Amino acid sequence: MATKHTARLYIDQDLKVGAELLLDGNPGHYLVNVMRRKMGDPVTLFNGRDGDWMAEIVKTGKGRAMVVVRQNIAAQVAEPDLWYLFAPIKKARLDYMVEKATELGVSLIRPVLTDRTNLDRLKEDKIRLSAIEAAEQCERMTVPQVAPLIKLTDLLADWPEDRLIMFCDEDGAGDQNCYPVGRAVEEVNAWQGRPDKWAILIGPEGGFSDAERALIRALPQVVPVTLGPRILRADTAAIAAIALWQSFAGDWQT
Repeated sequence: MATKHTARLYIDQDLKVGAELLLDGNPGHYLVNVMRRKMGDPVTLFNGRDGDWMAEIVKTGKGRAMVVVRQNIAAQVAEPDLWYLFAPIKKARLDYMVEKATELGVSLIRPVLTDRTNLDRLKEDKIRLSAIEAAEQCERMTVPQVAPLIKLTDLLADWPEDRLIMFCDEDGAGDQNCYPVGRAVEEVNAWQGRPDKWAILIGPEGGFSDAERALIRALPQVVPVTLGPRILRADTAAIAAIALWQSFAGDWQT
């Protein structure tokens, strides 16, 4: 007979042995109404700081559960410091893109308003919920931070000096200063000694305007890259870029 899969939930509370925690809202609903967990069942909890903890359900109600934390089962591990910056896209593809970016290990998700952006409003709470659900399922120990929508010009004007931007330039094929991701990372490592703070910038449908491309590439922290000879949709480009970065500069190497 198959055993129950242990539910895994993110909570924004401190975790320690013996702590009694009330799970309500989305976590409580998922645990009680969706997973149908009952008193005595185990549940794995994480908060992005203290690792994974095993807890036991001691009481359930309508869309809520009381649990007692029993033991630490996995220590917190460091994850790559990779920001994911993108022009907003339609909801169905946005949900998919946020889910996959979370699974692939980004540390921050931030929508960016560009000249050709079709949407100028996003629900941050919905993006965060998608990120939480993806983190729970893929067993990563943190949830990406979700930052508010920002204009591209404002983003670049206040860009931190110690963080590189991997700029996915769809017009960069054939440009002698725009390399495939692997070679670009090798070049950076050769003169900067493997920097650990990066961001990936993906453009909107229709790409960046000429003025935006010039503004981006004028920033000294920018590393232009090409994702191949074909024009990729924004969600496809995001998955390809993050996966390649993880392969050459992230935690897929360990």
